[in-house]
Amino acid sequence: MSKSDAKPGTTSFRDLKLSEPLIRVLDEIGYESPTPIQSQAIPLLLNGRDILGHAPTGTGKTAAFALPLLSAIDMHNKSIQVLTLTP
Repeated sequence: MSKSDAKPGTTSFRDLKLSEPLIRVLDEIGYESPTPIQSQAIPLLLNGRDILGHAPTGTGKTAAFALPLLSAIDMHNKSIQVLTLTP
């Protein structure tokens, strides 16, 4: 991920163009603003880009990868829509 791809100054998850139902859930559970890794990764992932991100433990990497996946899920489609593999 290059610095030119980053979204500096993103102050809300709404700014990242996540789905409205997901924004509501994030508000309900108290997620107020994205971390730097989330601000940089989420727009790229929403646009279908592959990324390799590096950030310290506890900075929100898991959410950076999961939120775009959750945002893309069609709740009316009952078939498998996401497959996540982890080491």
